[in-house]
Amino acid sequence: MHAFAALLDALIYTRSRNAKLKLIGDYLRATPDPDRGWALAALTGEIDIPGVKPAVIRALIEARVDPVLFRMSRDYVGDTAETVALLWPEPTVPPDDTESLGVAAVVERLLHLSRSDAPAALAEMLDRMDADERFALIKMATGGLRVGVSARLAKQALADAFGLDVDAVEEVWHGIDPPYPALFAWAEGTGEQPTAADVPVFRPFMLAHPLEELRVDLADYAAEWKWDGIRVQLVHVAGETRLYSRTGDDVTRAFPDVAAAFSTYGAVDGELMVRGQAQAGEAGSFNALQQRLGRKLVSAKMLAEAPAFVRLYDILFDGDEDLRALPWTARRARLEAFAARLDPARFDVSAVIDAPDFTALEGIRAGARDAAIEGVMLKRRDSPYVAGRRTGLWYKWKRDPLTADCVMMYAQRGNGRRSSYYSDYTFGCWTAEGELLPVGKAYSGITDEELRQLDRFVRGHTLARFGPVREVEKSLVLEIAFDSIHESKRHKSGVAMRFPRIARIRTDKPAEEADTLEALRALVT
Repeated sequence: MHAFAALLDALIYTRSRNAKLKLIGDYLRATPDPDRGWALAALTGEIDIPGVKPAVIRALIEARVDPVLFRMSRDYVGDTAETVALLWPEPTVPPDDTESLGVAAVVERLLHLSRSDAPAALAEMLDRMDADERFALIKMATGGLRVGVSARLAKQALADAFGLDVDAVEEVWHGIDPPYPALFAWAEGTGEQPTAADVPVFRPFMLAHPLEELRVDLADYAAEWKWDGIRVQLVHVAGETRLYSRTGDDVTRAFPDVAAAFSTYGAVDGELMVRGQAQAGEAGSFNALQQRLGRKLVSAKMLAEAPAFVRLYDILFDGDEDLRALPWTARRARLEAFAARLDPARFDVSAVIDAPDFTALEGIRAGARDAAIEGVMLKRRDSPYVAGRRTGLWYKWKRDPLTADCVMMYAQRGNGRRSSYYSDYTFGCWTAEGELLPVGKAYSGITDEELRQLDRFVRGHTLARFGPVREVEKSLVLEIAFDSIHESKRHKSGVAMRFPRIARIRTDKPAEEADTLEALRALVT
């Protein structure tokens, strides 16, 4: 674990993307199988150890050190794994086997243990490690490294290190399992490239750049609606169907109704949504979809009340024919023909917007704040379907956010490099009776200087403390931007914002003039 722990430590303190790629690539080249395979699985989030969850880690450390000391230390450090790694006591009797444990030995042992046996085995391993190794072990075992490395970046590092095409790696990724012996054999030239034949594998999505101030010629670009669900890829091969999210996560189990209805050989790209009860079968809001996201099992009641469907954007494969190199106009025609063979209750095609010019399109977009419309997509008519964001091909023109002036109520320290700052804020609006009720939380949208300004306010205006949370004077107004707002039975205010972020700090506005809950509820979709 020494080398893997050193890698994580270096990644945490490295901000440069190219430097991160080199660190991972150097590790993968220098580390033998199967350790490097399991390390790559950890970096890409492909390790799931059922017997080790955060609660298990807390129970282990609180049995060895004073629980109050642990909680105070956790509040100060800002990360459970780092806190436990530093607090874990050295064993009174050194273990008989002092040889360093390898990544593969650790993972393979924990994967084959029951929930009842895993805590004792984990504690035994922690007793044999130094602080850096303990940190790496806990991060890996709980499945949340949080070292500034996405799954895509880790795959890019693998591709760069061995001279592979990262898109080729992506295409075979879901057809192979950790610790990826066939992948590394291909990378080192000792084996054939793994094949995706007869396996419904994930293929990287084509993404769009924000339009911002650019105006485009609609003779060159087609405009279609951008819907407010989750982007998915549906693949059916050899009698098996899978649904993948934009990040390549398999979400098939949460949407068995859609998977069962997609039985035509091919691969398509679209927006997954649910039918809205109040909209006569049309697309419901993202809030309705959210009730089904992340579920491993979906009840019959939920399937009936919130039936899912996919609004199709593009087609990648028709049967075994790869269409991605065709221009958008040709793919659109193939998509419409393909969709005609599907169940219309589960699949339709996103409409192309009929606008004579960009000025007319601006007017159409401005009046389109529907519960399920997120904005407009602009696609170059001759564009192939290529992975990632390519300049000049696709643009997204999202609807303007809603805003509200809210009063800061509570603050909490962040994680990682923000652990020294109070960077997570709860804010509220006034009721008709003059009570301030929380309506949301936000930690994004601010610059580093604004973060320091808000941190100083929290420290200088604290009224009370509740563990890691500080209650502050109700005197600072924050302008909050958010995509939409929905009714919520889980919140005392009765509403929940989607993607709230801080637009600006309103030092010019008295707290008593902040928005009311009644005004906020008028925006509910």
